[in-house]
Amino acid sequence: MLPENDLKIITEKMGRKPNLVEQGCFLNLWSEHCSYRSSAPLLKTFTSTGEKVVIGPGDDAAIIQFDDEWVLALGMESHNHPSYVDPYNGAATGVGGIVRDILSMGARPIALMDPLYFGPLNNSKNLYLFEHIIEGIAGYGNCIGVPVVRGEAFFDDSYSGNPLVNVVCIGLAHKENLITAKAEKAGNKLVLMGATTGRDGLGGASFASRDLSEEAESEERPSIQIGDPFTEKLLIEATLEGIDKGYVKSCRDLGAAGIVGASSEMASKGNLGAYMYLDNVVLRESGMKPFEILIAESQERILLEVEPENVDYMLDVAEKYELSASVIGELKNDQKYTAEFGDEIVADMPVKLLTEGCPTFERPATPPSSQNIGAKPEFPYDLKTTVLDVVSSYNTTSKDWIYSQYDHEVQIRTAVNPGDDSGVLRISGNKGLVVSCGCNPRHTLLDPYKGGRGTVFENAMNLAVKGGKAIAMVDCLNFGNPEKSDIYWQFKQAILGLGDCARELSIPVVGGNVSLYNESEERGTAIAPTPSIGLIGITDDVAQVPPSYFVNEGETIILVGETHDELGGSEYYNRIGYRTHGNTPDVPDNAESILDGVRKAVISSKVSSAHDVSQGGLVVALCEMCDRIGADVNLNSVGAGLRTDEILFSESHARAIISTSEPVYVRQMLADIQHVIIGSTGGQMLDITHNDQEIVLTLDEISNSRSSLKRLMTE
Repeated sequence: MLPENDLKIITEKMGRKPNLVEQGCFLNLWSEHCSYRSSAPLLKTFTSTGEKVVIGPGDDAAIIQFDDEWVLALGMESHNHPSYVDPYNGAATGVGGIVRDILSMGARPIALMDPLYFGPLNNSKNLYLFEHIIEGIAGYGNCIGVPVVRGEAFFDDSYSGNPLVNVVCIGLAHKENLITAKAEKAGNKLVLMGATTGRDGLGGASFASRDLSEEAESEERPSIQIGDPFTEKLLIEATLEGIDKGYVKSCRDLGAAGIVGASSEMASKGNLGAYMYLDNVVLRESGMKPFEILIAESQERILLEVEPENVDYMLDVAEKYELSASVIGELKNDQKYTAEFGDEIVADMPVKLLTEGCPTFERPATPPSSQNIGAKPEFPYDLKTTVLDVVSSYNTTSKDWIYSQYDHEVQIRTAVNPGDDSGVLRISGNKGLVVSCGCNPRHTLLDPYKGGRGTVFENAMNLAVKGGKAIAMVDCLNFGNPEKSDIYWQFKQAILGLGDCARELSIPVVGGNVSLYNESEERGTAIAPTPSIGLIGITDDVAQVPPSYFVNEGETIILVGETHDELGGSEYYNRIGYRTHGNTPDVPDNAESILDGVRKAVISSKVSSAHDVSQGGLVVALCEMCDRIGADVNLNSVGAGLRTDEILFSESHARAIISTSEPVYVRQMLADIQHVIIGSTGGQMLDITHNDQEIVLTLDEISNSRSSLKRLMTE
């Protein structure tokens, strides 16, 4: 139950000891998952305001201005612990939850992104988790008609026993239909609409706030919600209809902590109280106790504030879509949270104490001893074999097998298929949205500050090579146990890195999620620091977005940016057993100028293809671009003083590859930033030379290496 110190604080504030129902409410709402007690002071260091920010952190989702008519809703969540215990339902309900967050702002969900992190697939348990998590995301997203347009799948030993399922959702709304979770008026009714309430998901918030034990798969299964995407689809339509007709004054998704979480937060935001009629909650199981009704996290439910005269109309809307709906509470002026069950008051708490009273604090943070970058590895005996090995890594190989599970064309907004640097969506005419997500946890493992900075920049470059300029960012901060001072130091440094780079690039951090206690008792390990983000930007013409692969023969290839001895955390070093060696990539001082230069070149319509250089380095990016035609590349002007393998595999930030038939024009646009011509397109092979080294790869060899994940999953 409640920690002793929390119980003491609550008893002092209430003037009495809370009863067991009340203790259960506090246990969930004061959990790390709901209260951000270890992270709130650090999250305040983010800059969350900006020219296009309409609503920042604090609601179910952020609202960003798109144009004079449309606004975007943006949110990001995790469903990590549930996806280990029940990978299909854990992942599916992770999608459902973030979709309802977007819905509760009055926006129609139009796109999903899914940065995912797994243990190595040569382990049967990891393979099982991978396959069923993908199946859960696809099964839910496809049924509700929301496309997955971008994602990431990263594999590392640290995620064995603790996979991460992060989901970004983007919604679209007319300005006049915007709604928030701030309750408006005493006397208005609280209508619960959607699925019926059962015992599934009991204690989900508190479950997400502790380490995964060896017995989690059996002991914690009652904490896992069961999803029903068909009900979710009906809930989307019913909610949007109620909002459009003016029946809904405020709204909240029923996520963590269930009814008590949603209703108390709505009342508290409006400086009101709430009186709850638990007997009116439509149950799917008999004999449910008040505490279970209050905290159950049954899916596909939403709570609506409705004026008394509109209640019957709203109930009619629910009936039209064959959804359960009932009045389960009323807003009051007393700032108390009261729950009645069977003519008995089972809970009576100060609402502000419940929602805002949890103590927050910065924990002790202990930095590690300085990183020993170690000796460099010997030069590869067979450089071509080494290149193909890195290209075939599940981290750098094609993720087509994953994307083929998703219906990415539903809603017919998708302008660029998944698997590219960014997802691209048509919004209004040719004006569109460019989106990216993810991070490189191996960089943050070596240096969480540099890794945090690199996370923001790499996603911004993914937008820039599509002509997009970032306008808002959300994050999902996945870390181990914050009670351990070295883990808290990682957490703190990564947040500082994210925030500093976001400020340098004028990107507001408008919301997100914190997922702590990602440690596996089974494996005795914590995950690598994983500050995953979702980034969105605007492009004025989706028709002018270049592909990430070479399309024309005889074009000039330009490398933008500088290549340094920055192989720390690289895929190459990981493959050869140097996981903790090397210099961690850092974002250069002129990062913003590089982004601007790449973006201007792309939107000039003089660029035929453009691709970010990131994981796996320059050689992986070149192999990805040789999807249809080959290239002749000379790297003698790249990375002065570096060995060939260092030039090929360095993961230095702020680099992109561009192909063009008008190199003089494009180079003029890049005049203020480092760039160099490295070759030309054409033929059916990739021929790379550097000094006395030459690597020749046929397109078939490249394609075969890049199909390693698909072969694993289909053969």
